[in-house]
Amino acid sequence: MKRQTIKSLLADYKKVLHHDITVQGWVRAFRSNRFIALNDGSTINNLQVVVDFESFDEETIKNIKTASSLKIVGEVVESQGAGQNIEIIAKKIEILGDNFSEDLEKTVLQPKKHSLEVLRDQAHLRFRTNLFSAVFRIRHAISFAIHKFFNDGEFFYIHTPLITGADAEGAGEMFSVTGFDLNEVPRTEDGSVDYESDFFGKKTSLTVSGQLNVETAMMGLGRVYTFGPTFRAENSNTTRHLAEFWMVEPEVAFNDLEDNIDLAEDFLKFVISYVLENCKDDLEFLDKRFAEEQKQKPEKDRAKEGLIEKLENVVKKRFMRVSYSEAIEILMNSKENKKGKFQFPVEAWGCDLQSEHERYLVEKHFESPVVLFDYPAEIKAFYMKLNEDGKTVRAMDVLFPGIGEIIGGSQREEKLSVLKAKMEKMKVDEHELWWYLDTRKFGSVPHSGFGLGLERLVLFITGMTNIRDVIPFPRTPKTAEF
Repeated sequence: MKRQTIKSLLADYKKVLHHDITVQGWVRAFRSNRFIALNDGSTINNLQVVVDFESFDEETIKNIKTASSLKIVGEVVESQGAGQNIEIIAKKIEILGDNFSEDLEKTVLQPKKHSLEVLRDQAHLRFRTNLFSAVFRIRHAISFAIHKFFNDGEFFYIHTPLITGADAEGAGEMFSVTGFDLNEVPRTEDGSVDYESDFFGKKTSLTVSGQLNVETAMMGLGRVYTFGPTFRAENSNTTRHLAEFWMVEPEVAFNDLEDNIDLAEDFLKFVISYVLENCKDDLEFLDKRFAEEQKQKPEKDRAKEGLIEKLENVVKKRFMRVSYSEAIEILMNSKENKKGKFQFPVEAWGCDLQSEHERYLVEKHFESPVVLFDYPAEIKAFYMKLNEDGKTVRAMDVLFPGIGEIIGGSQREEKLSVLKAKMEKMKVDEHELWWYLDTRKFGSVPHSGFGLGLERLVLFITGMTNIRDVIPFPRTPKTAEF
């Protein structure tokens, strides 16, 4: 007898009503030695299984405990109780995996409320809770929607390397990759590390971005994207930072900055719409959780919208498009700035915006997602196209409520001479990036792209507040447990 997932059964139960089926899953609860709440991970909803005590031996009943895994054959019938359309009358029960009760008491599988900190400490078990099963089903849906958006838009998926000899961001916060025995690192005559003796014959690191590599593919394929893990050795223990995270980075030939902004807005709205349409049960659960969390906050700090309402409004509203210069004027003249409420005061044009500034613009001033563009060249990367004023670049950041920057991108500098001059000024080694410069020598074109941090988008859509709770196994300073 073919096994059905609980999700498919609940969605289309009329076809099997009064028929025997097979289901498998984990026990979420066993009430009165009669009602099993079974869940197989396919949905947040449990399937009720009714057990007739007289039909099964005492040993079987005794071993049906929370977290046990079962195989059940039974008849699908209309439910006699509230809360579900159907239930299964169990005819056969096979215990696939026992629950060692003495150990269960020490875990998050114990049926009671656990703090997020405790759940993080048991990341290998938290998938079985309602909260994290919902979060990671939504993360899957987001990832699928990303690929669907680009595939439908005739983009090509390029796998860029995780090991690189180039620092795309120029930040220097990279994890080194080496084949050396660290107890016996070879040195040159001046005492520095002899990288020529290493596995790759040069200094290499884990990548912080696939952008430079995917640009080379764009020059031949036109519309491309990369989607994979990236790494940053930033010693930061905040709710917004991870050492390992996933980036989505499209690059499009012949796109200017305005095209790039349009693409970013269409992309975000498509992904959010997909989740709204395909993850209703999980979103409703998270919406209720979000509402309960808001009740615990002082009234002035509570969100103006529910989680689902917030997502629907982002899809409906056109993103505000505001120049960096206009944003600085708004921030400098704001009450928050004048009264010293910003942790980082906005004093003059040219400063780098902090998360508190971005959130002020989105949440208080405009009350909608905002796209900032034309940033000072001094605070942006070397590859961004210089504007005619000589002091700004064609950069763009998409800002979301509760998150701040969710996308960062730009029109890229396609002119070889200008790119080389900027690299020299910013002390970027052009010998290290000779291959990147080659892309400007042979048929260079105007082009644009951006980067989206997947975890930030998952944070926004799920209403979670700590980035460690939207990646299966978070990597942070002093934490690589699993």
